[in-house]
Amino acid sequence: MKKEWENSEILKSARLMPHKARVPAEMHIGGVRIAPATVLAPMAGVTDTVFRRFIKNASMFTNPAEAGSAEATDVDTETTNEISGCGLIMTEFTSADGLSRMRETKRKRYLTYYEDEHPISAQLFGSNAETLADSARICQDAGFDLVDLNLGCPAKRVVACNGGSGLLRDLPRIQTIFEAVRKAVSIPFTVKFRMGWNDGNIVCVELAKMAEDCGLNAVALHARTREQGYSGDARWEWIAAVKDAVTIPVIGNGDIRTPEDAASMVEVTGCDAVMIGRAAPANPWIFRQIAQYTATKQATGVGRYDTPSDMDRYRMIRDYFERLMAEVAEHPEVLGPADSDLDKRLKRNHESAQRDAIGRMKQFASWFTHGVPGGATLRREIFEAKRGAQVIDRVEAFFNRREERNEAFVPEPDEDLDAAPAAWG
Repeated sequence: MKKEWENSEILKSARLMPHKARVPAEMHIGGVRIAPATVLAPMAGVTDTVFRRFIKNASMFTNPAEAGSAEATDVDTETTNEISGCGLIMTEFTSADGLSRMRETKRKRYLTYYEDEHPISAQLFGSNAETLADSARICQDAGFDLVDLNLGCPAKRVVACNGGSGLLRDLPRIQTIFEAVRKAVSIPFTVKFRMGWNDGNIVCVELAKMAEDCGLNAVALHARTREQGYSGDARWEWIAAVKDAVTIPVIGNGDIRTPEDAASMVEVTGCDAVMIGRAAPANPWIFRQIAQYTATKQATGVGRYDTPSDMDRYRMIRDYFERLMAEVAEHPEVLGPADSDLDKRLKRNHESAQRDAIGRMKQFASWFTHGVPGGATLRREIFEAKRGAQVIDRVEAFFNRREERNEAFVPEPDEDLDAAPAAWG
């Protein structure tokens, strides 16, 4: 590792310096093309099929370099991830133990996706090599393009089962898991991990080399330790160290909140792609902005991107809520518990899914309205709502009041991103 990385202040300065690098237009993980080289991170309780498709829709953009040409990107054409600005989406992390034991009907809650989500990766966590291998086969049979192993989740309940980042203290077991899963599936196999358990146990370089030796197709590093959780700065120098150590693609993760951050990470680490986690719920346009920034920088030398208007924000939050309620109405098993005895329990499942959906609306509204003048009022009104329709009505009333008062929408910095749920590996 280069000596200059030893000073974190130098790294912070590098993030702020003008940069020449851009987020790559594409990368390949095994035989799967990821274009552009941006990834929506797996987040428990967040990246279900509704949120994934919502992010894809919010990320639609037109490449100014192609404007006026016969082949100009148009949101009315066939939707691809390349047009959406988010090259790869990932599921919520799913327990391999639970997945291998549950009935086929119940798996729908965890493995539901739509054709327009490709390429899509299924993320698993667990500590038993045989069970993980079996669950990886289930994901492959379900049509996922990739399967990913979670070695990053810092949640106590996950670590207590020796899953997620808990496994970082047992590299021999990780190797056994790598070998078993690699043997079980033919689709690309990747791993997302943290630097190590704590500063006295940094294993990311050794782990990345092991992954490559075991035939994995790519690695993603969240540049924090398990002990850090989500506090402090992500230490991008370790992403650079991993990139120097292996030849398979390296995906960088940690503290990317703006397109400039994404370009800076690529420049200072040499990573092949960037992964966005906590910034996505707070700014669903982040992938579109990165794509716009990259395209304009390539075309003109100066990166630019759109800033959402008040109406954009209103449409965004309403669109998400409506998508969520429509999904619940059509497929209650996606959010609520599934059961094969539908004649007796369909109503209970639907009611449970409704409650879960409203809970997610409230969670989403909390992220979105952070720092917004009057946002506390909207959050309170949403938290008091009992039905999905009430939530939508209160959102509409809030933005109508803002429009009547001609209030500017000037959000404050997203300090709350550092207070993410512990399950967001």
